[in-house]
Amino acid sequence: MKKRLACIAATLATVGLFSTPALAADEIRIGFLTTLSGPGAALGTDVRDGFKLALTHHGDKLGGLPVVFNLADDNQNPQTGRQNVERFLKRDKVDVVSGVVFSNVLLPVLPEILKNDTVYLSTNTGPRDYAAEKCDPNFFALAWQNEDIPAAMGKFATEKGYKRVAMIAPNYPGGRESLDGFKRLYKGEIVEELYTKLGQLDYASELATIRVSKPDAVFFFLPGGMGVNFIKQFDGAGLGKQMALLAPGFSADEDTIKAVGESIVGLYNASQWAADLENAPNKRFVADFVQTYGRIPTMYAAQAYDAALLLDSAVKKIGGKIEDKAAFRAALKAAEFQSIRGNFRFNNNQYPIQDLYMREVVKTADGKVTNRTVGTVLTAHADHFAGECPMK
Repeated sequence: MKKRLACIAATLATVGLFSTPALAADEIRIGFLTTLSGPGAALGTDVRDGFKLALTHHGDKLGGLPVVFNLADDNQNPQTGRQNVERFLKRDKVDVVSGVVFSNVLLPVLPEILKNDTVYLSTNTGPRDYAAEKCDPNFFALAWQNEDIPAAMGKFATEKGYKRVAMIAPNYPGGRESLDGFKRLYKGEIVEELYTKLGQLDYASELATIRVSKPDAVFFFLPGGMGVNFIKQFDGAGLGKQMALLAPGFSADEDTIKAVGESIVGLYNASQWAADLENAPNKRFVADFVQTYGRIPTMYAAQAYDAALLLDSAVKKIGGKIEDKAAFRAALKAAEFQSIRGNFRFNNNQYPIQDLYMREVVKTADGKVTNRTVGTVLTAHADHFAGECPMK
């Protein structure tokens, strides 16, 4: 009789009628796909380094679990991205994917990640579709929705009294959505809306068009080497004496400042984070990043560092039982960590609600060119699309 009851219990457990408690995992496996070569390599390098610094701060563990860190270079190429994601999911059996910089890489690979019921933490891009009707329980945007920071610049441009603005961005989802964001809160006239090839480095034609249009200011979204070249050519064409230059923070960050030099002084840029924010976790992050890597961190590094802090808090909250995916997602959404940017929480679509700051590139008394926080543009800002997301 006992043998028969044991067989019945085993059968019921097999078909799922008896539940067994989730056990804590032995490790957490992360697939980290980012851009480590080509024009965007500096951005991916900062994303990688920011995340790895957080791992160092936590003894190469997250929530007490040892970390298996699978790193891959997407070459800023969607096909390369797909191949690496397939390897992460099928061979490496990762629990989390993260690290992609560019939306033209993320959008083609994201459906496969989500279909596999794997968590994706976005350390940079925040595409419109996944903020709205395609929002997904496994997608968490740690940085911003693509329109957020440009919208802060639009508000700033209005408050500065710029009546006529020209805009320029690469023709891909992140670029188009950035210009849409600027227009959302800008109340003046858009005299030019120019789109370039992604990776373009020569802007002679676009600058000639801007010169003829004679705007009060130019807003540009040109990440990485694109932005460096644009600023240099803008200054070389003498346009800096005729019109203001406005940028989202990632187009006027420390990597760009280092590459451009003093001609970037005076440029205003919006960001959800700044190196001089006065909170203890941020001070530690900046000091240790400089000591470890020999350079001031950028927004990209800060966003990735926060992603690791979020993971640590979630894994700890569920006692390491990451196989319980519902509990793991709920712990991530709770966001019970102290962000280095200050106030942070997830909206219903799992995009940030956060403050957006204004930074100005300045030259300090000791001759150093860097960003300085000069104010808060938007407080507890929520993206425009959260109401279209069916998640609660």
